[in-house]
Amino acid sequence: MDGFTDSFAILRGFSNFTENDDIMKNLFILTFLVMTAGLACSADKNDNRHMTGAERTGEYLPLIEGKTVAVVANQTSTVGGAHLVDTMLSLGANIRLIFAPEHGFRDLADAGAEITSGTDPVTGINVLSLYGNKKKPAAEDLEGIDVVIFDIQDVGTRFYTYLTTMCYVMEACAENGKQFIVLDRPNPNGYYVDGPILDTAGYSSFVGIHPIPVVHGMTLGEYAGMVNGEGWLAKGVKCDLKVIQCENYTHATMYELPVIPSPNLPNMNSIYLYPSLCFAEGTVLSCGRGTEFPFQVLGAPKMPDSGFSFTPQPAFGASNPKHNGVVCYGFDLRNARADGLVPKPEMNIGWIIDSYNAYPEKESFFNGYFDTLAGSSTLREQIIKGMTAEEIRATWKEGLDRFMVVRSKYLLYD
Repeated sequence: MDGFTDSFAILRGFSNFTENDDIMKNLFILTFLVMTAGLACSADKNDNRHMTGAERTGEYLPLIEGKTVAVVANQTSTVGGAHLVDTMLSLGANIRLIFAPEHGFRDLADAGAEITSGTDPVTGINVLSLYGNKKKPAAEDLEGIDVVIFDIQDVGTRFYTYLTTMCYVMEACAENGKQFIVLDRPNPNGYYVDGPILDTAGYSSFVGIHPIPVVHGMTLGEYAGMVNGEGWLAKGVKCDLKVIQCENYTHATMYELPVIPSPNLPNMNSIYLYPSLCFAEGTVLSCGRGTEFPFQVLGAPKMPDSGFSFTPQPAFGASNPKHNGVVCYGFDLRNARADGLVPKPEMNIGWIIDSYNAYPEKESFFNGYFDTLAGSSTLREQIIKGMTAEEIRATWKEGLDRFMVVRSKYLLYD
């Protein structure tokens, strides 16, 4: 008898129960759904489609059967066209709580906007914010929870806050004896490793907490393994970690995101440019927030007029953008992907260096956030000193070489 025949035999057996056999009926329904989900995963296993961990329901539903579950998720947490939470509930999962990261759970909020706790209007499940005053679940939040499932699409940079949220939740699970399951997703910038290493002695923050480069070249499942294995959680605690891996994914895969990960990364051009352009947040430059092309331009009102300009205005994802209503001059990178500038296996710090060199009031070019993003004061000092991009990149090599050795221990994909 093959798997599908077995499944339908179970379903036929369902009709033999009486109206009073409700418990057994429910058990049969759940068993049938788990088996058919697993068969669907097996059927997909031999094709070339990239399967996320969330799509491999047959791998993780048995792990949570009979257990109470909390889910860390947002709008990227999808299984096909449905939300992960809705899918899991339809398959019988006992979800008691939802944790929401920056930008919220189902609906996207501005970068940095307060995410309030409340109730999911679709399911009625309580939603607890992990962005704002509270970034880590408390012990009482996890009371009555057996397993926490994490499923969020990352973009592969140190300063993207979903990574930090995952680490704080791992820490809470370790401290309170809860299992932590990562439903892994491909990293769209997972094909390279680059940038300065964060100095944890003075620059740990919500946009960087571990000694890693700006572009780490790992999925969040791989990164969770590194955090656990290297003892980076508070006091060296270890998390009961399980990673549901992607299928048909390698670090050479150029993965196109099916859902935008945050309001100001609207397309793959912006996602490829993000590791290089995010440094602009720590300068006088606008990176296009408040335009139709965020993280695809650079400019400021006092930059030289190069023939290109844009004017930030309040918009989706940017209610009060930098240089609101003021014309900015600078670089147009809207066609960077078409022009072959991205994707490339390295960051481009030349745009920041050229902007600094062209800016007339150099003493006001940087703000205090730049060092936080860079992970130390070194990059700022190197740019002020007049070092070229090649000279600066050479100073990263030793730290990157050390990181690559550590990273290699935790890779799950070729």
